Amino acid sequence: MIAVIRSILFALIFYPGSVIVVGIAALMVPFGEKATIRGARNWALWHRLCARWILGIHTHVIGTLDNGQALYVFKHESMYETVETLALFRKPVVVMKQELLDLFGWGYAARAHGSIGVDREAGAAAMRRMIAQAKRAKESGRPIILFPEGTRVPHGERPPLRAGLAGLYKILGLPVIPVALNSGKVWPHRFVKQAGVVTVKVGEPIPPGLPRDEIEARVHAAINALND
Repeated sequence: MIAVIRSILFALIFYPGSVIVVGIAALMVPFGEKATIRGARNWALWHRLCARWILGIHTHVIGTLDNGQALYVFKHESMYETVETLALFRKPVVVMKQELLDLFGWGYAARAHGSIGVDREAGAAAMRRMIAQAKRAKESGRPIILFPEGTRVPHGERPPLRAGLAGLYKILGLPVIPVALNSGKVWPHRFVKQAGVVTVKVGEPIPPGLPRDEIEARVHAAINALND
């Protein structure tokens, strides 16, 4: 019953508050990159505050996320980490579904923030646009965040990785930092959330230039390290 009450309070407080925070973030876009990044980080900190003090959920990081440029590849079990990454890094570039970047207000701010849109159903023009965005992200020196499973998966499941990982890995020529997490244990695919700790485990860097089968196998094993 406590978890139900907490989840209701979270929905009543976080989402209306997000409309305000994201609206402010969109208004900050004309003031430049720093203001835009600050606006996005404010939303992530608002999410972290509500998750911690309403739901009783907080993050424990094992290892170091040092903001150096690399392709950070995250396990994806819930909405929690999609927002938390904006707080874990100072100014990340996040790879996400193109339809999210097309949302009114939020999409405008996300595009200005530098997010890379992926449209798997589109043709060659969309792929060329994604490649150009990825190259600009590399030139910026910012860390790049990817969820290679492509969608949220329940805790304990190990789906194959989408082709986007190998493509970006080849285009960027950056080391890969795999990141495992277990957010699905407290933030499952249902309305009611459970109080607890989301453990984030940073894996060993994987160098650029490996064959596709090897990079996919190593990333798959590393991001599922907290499944057992």
